[in-house]
Amino acid sequence: MKRIPLHALPDDVLAQLLTWQQEIDGLPDFAARVDVAKTRFDSRSGRSNKTFRQVRAALNDMCSGARRCMYCEDSVADEVEHIKPKNFYPEAVFQWENYLYACGPCNGGKSDKYAVIDAATGAVVPIARVPNTPIQPPPAGDSAFLNPRTEDVEQYFFLDLVDTFYLLANPSASPLMQARTQYTIEVLKLNRESMPQARQEAYESYRDRLEAYIRRRDKGDSAAKLAKRIASLQKAAHPTVWHEMKRLNVQVPELKNLFQEAPEALTW
Repeated sequence: MKRIPLHALPDDVLAQLLTWQQEIDGLPDFAARVDVAKTRFDSRSGRSNKTFRQVRAALNDMCSGARRCMYCEDSVADEVEHIKPKNFYPEAVFQWENYLYACGPCNGGKSDKYAVIDAATGAVVPIARVPNTPIQPPPAGDSAFLNPRTEDVEQYFFLDLVDTFYLLANPSASPLMQARTQYTIEVLKLNRESMPQARQEAYESYRDRLEAYIRRRDKGDSAAKLAKRIASLQKAAHPTVWHEMKRLNVQVPELKNLFQEAPEALTW
């Protein structure tokens, strides 16, 4: 997972989202805000809605590859995901900054799972709502779930490029950030089923792209042709794999050799 690039929405779309959000915020109690937020989002977020067509178009432009999920970076993204679940945070149901594009396995698996950090202990405290009890606001606290819209999340992950291709918490991060990263990995099941294989295949694709770039550069391809190759690489799926290949290149002999031949690739 990497930080999602910024993308501005048209002013009229932002204004419409704000109007809808103000409708929710103006309701008299929290339970009503939760209920109405879910109902109105479901009724307004379809592809026939002009505002959400533009929201989806913007999210699509922010995806890597061919509309890859902003969480796992592998599957096709087709669901507008609330980073802060609308079941707990109705005040963010129509906030542009709370949206990303996710695939069904990530969005469905995450669902309402969320947690905050206990200010006193630093512990990850999952938010839960007991059935048949009054609907109350979630406990106060900073989010335990990593937010790729606002945080440089790539620095908190470590990808095993040599053996398992599992995504892990970066051991050099602080204990708090390791705990947040591990929680995010578990909630999204980022090492599920075929994900390690998909990352390995992405690794091989990036490696082959870099080798092809070096060959074409050394044969005298024009700057325009080389720039096209670079742009294609930068838009490929699994950008976290490429980020880790650059960061860990000295630890992997074949990567060390390639980046020594093309040190400019470290800036891509």
